[in-house]
Amino acid sequence: MRQTFDRRTLLSYCVGGAASAAFLASAAPTYAAGTQFKASMDGASEVPPNTSAGKGSITVTFDPASKELTWQGTFSGLTGPATAAHIHGPAEPGKNAGVAVPLSQKDVPFTSPFKGSATLTDAQAADLMGGHYYVNVHTEANKGGEIRGQLMKA
Repeated sequence: MRQTFDRRTLLSYCVGGAASAAFLASAAPTYAAGTQFKASMDGASEVPPNTSAGKGSITVTFDPASKELTWQGTFSGLTGPATAAHIHGPAEPGKNAGVAVPLSQKDVPFTSPFKGSATLTDAQAADLMGGHYYVNVHTEANKGGEIRGQLMKA
């Protein structure tokens, strides 16, 4: 069987194909969503626990391709102004560890809501993915941390 095309059909096929190719070439690349972690923070989760009425929450997203960590969170009801905030690890719940990622800057007031980003090392990424990081917010009355929460995959 022989197919025949008139000029308009052939022209629309060529122009349509070229337009589609141009559209696809100009489209922004899409990226897979990162892994999301969440923590609810309170005084009872601190080590040792305290009786603070303070509460907080944080959502953390980790992009394994770029190793970028982004976060946003809130807190309220603390005994005084927040003096610092960090992601600590590696540590399982009930254990303390050093600062892995500072959320606040030295000598800069840390207020709610807050957000930021950092790039993790391979070791830090492995600790985060393994559930070995926690977040806490420090105050003058609770220098070791007033509220704390373990980062868990959402």
